Amino acid sequence: MTATSTLTLGGLLLALIILTCNLYPWWVGGREMKQLAMFGKGFCAAICAAACPGGILGWAHSRSGTVGNGVGERTSQATTGTTSAQALTTGQLVGLGATGAAIVVLAVTIVVLAYKDAGKKDRRRIIGGAYVGSTLCLTAGVAGLLAWLPGALNELGDGVVAAFEGAGVL
Repeated sequence: MTATSTLTLGGLLLALIILTCNLYPWWVGGREMKQLAMFGKGFCAAICAAACPGGILGWAHSRSGTVGNGVGERTSQATTGTTSAQALTTGQLVGLGATGAAIVVLAVTIVVLAYKDAGKKDRRRIIGGAYVGSTLCLTAGVAGLLAWLPGALNELGDGVVAAFEGAGVL
């Protein structure tokens, strides 16, 4: 990523609040995976977009921390009286190629279509999942855990291209 936003404790706080608001009903409910499906769709689309080095998806990812930093810092200040402007160690996903980028576009398109078909609550869950996924990928820890993702997306894209080119058929 050429321009990553620095995430602060406030931005992390906002992401964790949104994550908690989505996990709590699941935890106290029947713990059925379908309760997390819409949040998970947004989350997965965002971590795929986090691998993009530029374009609109890369730009949106790199700016997700900036959006949450201000809101989270104000929330921390208003609720606890302490500042949370301390920056966290930044991480990024690197190595996405052209074939992997096609897979990312397809994944995000599927989530956009799910968003269009969703009701009001589920739309909020998709957006919340996308924000949390994108924000957490700005941290060194989560980016390090997902370092395998760009390579996997590239391999999947290579496989799709090979199938369409007829590789291994004849």
